[in-house]
Amino acid sequence: MDPIPPRVTVAAVWTGSDVDLRMVPIPELGPGEILVRVRLATVCGSDLHTVMGRRPAACPSILGHEAVGEVVATGPDANAQVGQRVIWSVTVACGTCGRCRSGLTAKCLSVRKVGHESFDSDWPLSGSYAAHLVLPRGTTIAVVPDALPDAVAAPAACATATVMATLEAADDLTGRRVLIGGAGMLGLTAVAACAEAGADVQVVDRNADRLALAADFGGRASDGGPVDVAIDYTGSSAAVADALGRLDIGGTLVLAGSVTPGPPLSVDPETVVRRWLTITGVHNYEPRHLHRAVEFLDRTRERYPWECLVTPPVALDEITSALNPPPPGKLRTAVCP
Repeated sequence: MDPIPPRVTVAAVWTGSDVDLRMVPIPELGPGEILVRVRLATVCGSDLHTVMGRRPAACPSILGHEAVGEVVATGPDANAQVGQRVIWSVTVACGTCGRCRSGLTAKCLSVRKVGHESFDSDWPLSGSYAAHLVLPRGTTIAVVPDALPDAVAAPAACATATVMATLEAADDLTGRRVLIGGAGMLGLTAVAACAEAGADVQVVDRNADRLALAADFGGRASDGGPVDVAIDYTGSSAAVADALGRLDIGGTLVLAGSVTPGPPLSVDPETVVRRWLTITGVHNYEPRHLHRAVEFLDRTRERYPWECLVTPPVALDEITSALNPPPPGKLRTAVCP
């Protein structure tokens, strides 16, 4: 007999200037819905941008979209079983609109996003900075292998899955010279993934502490020479322009970090044509990328020091201290609701 799920939970509600711990009722689950107990959440850079006022977001809301949890209850026809340890997609798609049917579920016409919805909406328990959250129908879930630690699995729901999408956009990397812009969580994950794919990986970052981590993940500091592929996670127009200028004939530039307004980039169409260049963008990811992320982390869990990038977890009532940049040598702050 399945255990009786709780009727209330505790959540950290972002109010625009502070975080309030509140007891929140757990609704009755509808068709396809899943109730998850959050085991561990990590603080993504986009959440830091929200609390610092650099990124617009629903308010009040429960932030947090990188987490691992345990299924404690399911609604009718849900695609999960009680007791499973899972991660879940950031985006929740309808599955029926034109974009979904064309394979762009991340850009669903009615997309909703974990950790991005108003607390006053019909989905208040939408974020991972809570003891429990509700996953609506349309949320992709992936079961976490037993040997994969929570601290390694949690970032897969955003950072690792997004990297999987950018590598797909870059196409075959075997034997290619790759430049990674940014040595944050996405950048270092991309370094390891590109190295695993057989690429020669260079990294650029203004932060010396982060750049120093690249060697542990199969990369090296940039030599300034031409590259075949450049993947930017910085969002800096200057960094993007530099990467574009380094592309060799037939090169590909993948942009993933430019998610807030910035100075426009000057692109010479003749150069793009004559040098046979490709410029493409990636925002969020598709369900297959979430599953690839879990497989990649599980396959490389003993090869790269993933767990060392995450701080020891703080309790939910210390969430305010976690909503700050992590200390040197760490790329994610962990919260244990």
